[in-house]
Parts: sequence; structure tokens; C-alpha cells
Amino acid sequence: MRTEPIGSIPRPLSLIETIAEFESGTKSRVQLDEAYASALGDTIRRLEQTGSPVLTDGEQTKPSFATYPLSRLGNLAADGVVIPFADGHTRQLPRLTAGPFRYAVHAAEFIRAARSYTQRPLKQAVIAASALSLIYPSQEIPNYPREAFLSDLIDEAEADIRGALKAGADSVQIDFTEARLSLKLDPSGGLLRSFIALNNQVLDRFTPAERQRIGVHVCPGGDRDSTHSADIDYAGLLPDLFQMKAGRFYLQMSSEPDRARVLRILQELVAPNHLIFLGVIDPINPAIETATQVKDRVLEAASFIPLDQLGTTDDCGFAPFADDTSTARDVAFAKIRARVEGTALAARELGL
Repeated sequence: MRTEPIGSIPRPLSLIETIAEFESGTKSRVQLDEAYASALGDTIRRLEQTGSPVLTDGEQTKPSFATYPLSRLGNLAADGVVIPFADGHTRQLPRLTAGPFRYAVHAAEFIRAARSYTQRPLKQAVIAASALSLIYPSQEIPNYPREAFLSDLIDEAEADIRGALKAGADSVQIDFTEARLSLKLDPSGGLLRSFIALNNQVLDRFTPAERQRIGVHVCPGGDRDSTHSADIDYAGLLPDLFQMKAGRFYLQMSSEPDRARVLRILQELVAPNHLIFLGVIDPINPAIETATQVKDRVLEAASFIPLDQLGTTDDCGFAPFADDTSTARDVAFAKIRARVEGTALAARELGL
């Protein structure tokens, strides 16, 4: 049975400190790059030790899952859209100040860096075009209308995915965490459907065979042990989400209060060409799941999802923002090991 991580792993404290020192001017770029390389190598090694058949770079060199394409751009201001979390803290996107829009960093470079440490399959997470659409301000930028921005954004999002596949990614996962949040901002679903339409303009540029290697991940957010949209019912999200022209769906599930209800909804939506990766690990819960707990969650899901289409994953990344230390690095790897071992237990019990 397939099992894959979502993406981010908590950065070593030494790396977080080095990033802060680089930003304050007390560490050099060379020292920062050395810290990045050390964290990346250690992450790959420890993921291999969990037995994970598919690896990621743990997002060790990304400032966040959402803003990595923007980290070197000069046409941004800091006062963009604010994302509120349930515990009261916020994250803020930058605001585009001028055109044209281009990615300063593409995901292919993360794949190439990780490949030097392992021969196992590597997946790569990329940010959804819909998330980056939020950096365009409400007041139109002179000489750069929103339509021109969206055209550039679609081109760049396509290049990000295509470049990662060309660089050797086994699969590419589009992080679409704003999907659930959009229903909080607009309960009518209009904003969600506009996001899906934009993302589908990117996916339309890929062949059906290529889309089988492209997935979409949704969750209620996860940062500093808090979420931004866990109170939004999956029933309002899933029917529209499955209009996405992706071959893989990575769905937060372990922290759902009524998993059986959500699984019954899924059962009606899953098409024969879909691969469904269900979260069996809760990164926000500090308790480390046992392999038996994971096995039981898989067996529950197997009553609703065809076995040849079912896989397991984590509900969310463990540290989508680089400075998040709410989950210990050792805890994250222990949880991943439990997912791998519990999935194997379930597969044996199911006769796979």
C-alpha cells in the first residue's frame, strides 16, 4: 500500500538560529548554505531510516510552503493578505507592487538538491496558483492589470510543476490549503470554485498521463499547533475539490471528529483514475501514534476506498513555516515511522 509524507519537517534549531543570524547580518551566505545542506542531508537520512518508500526534502530550505517562489523578488511589499489562525496568531502574504510577475525560485532546484542525498523516489510539493493569486492587491497595479498577472501566474505555476517532473520528481503535490479557508471567507463557495478554476487552467496544460503524477493536498492549515479552518465541514469542500483535474488527492483525515461520515462522502466522489492518500497522522497532536492506531485507521478507510486506489499520508506538513518549533523534530520522524509501519501492518491484514 502506498504511503507518502506531505512535505515539511521541523528544521533543526541550529538552522533556525543560523537563518535569524543571516538576516541580522551576523552570519554569511556561505554559512547559511552550509546549514541548509546539513539540515537537508540529515532530513533525507532520517526519512530513509523510517522506512518511507517515498521521500521529500522536508522543505528545509524554504521560508514557507507558500512563499518560496517569492523569496528573492524585489517587487513586493510586506503588507499583503493576513491569514488568521484559531489561536489568534497570524501569517501574512506579501503584496505585489509591480509587474511582471515571475517566480524567483522554482521547485526543480529542491529536487536536484535532494537527489544528491538519496536514490529513493522523491516527491515535490509546490504552491497552488490560487494561493499566489492572493498577492495581487485589490487596487489594480498601474500598467499591469489583474488579467495580465493571472496569465503570468499560470505560466509560472505550469513551469514550476513541469520543471520538478523534469528534474526527476516521482510526483508533484500542489498545496491547496486555502481551499478549506476559502469557505470560511465565502460560505457560498464562489471563492473556492474560482480557485479551482484557476488551478485547473494550470492542470489543463498537462496530459492525462502527467496528471496521474500530480496531486492536490488540502487540510485546515497547521502552524504553531493551530489551524485556520478546522471548523469548516468537509461536506462543503469535497464535491468541488474533486473537480480538480488531478490524479492524486492528499486529504487530512486523522484529526476529523467523524471520519466515517467523511469517508462515506468520499466513496461517492472517487473516480477510477484517482489515487486517494488519507491522513493517518496528526502533526498537531503531540502524542505519537502507534502502528496499531495507524493500522486501524487504514482498515476503516479500506471499507470505503478501493484498495488499489488507497494510500496513507500525514494530515499536513509538520512545519510549513520555517520558524515553527511547535513540533519537535524527533517527534515528527517518530510519527512518520508509525505511519510507515502501521500502513504495512494494514496491508498485510488486507492481504496485499
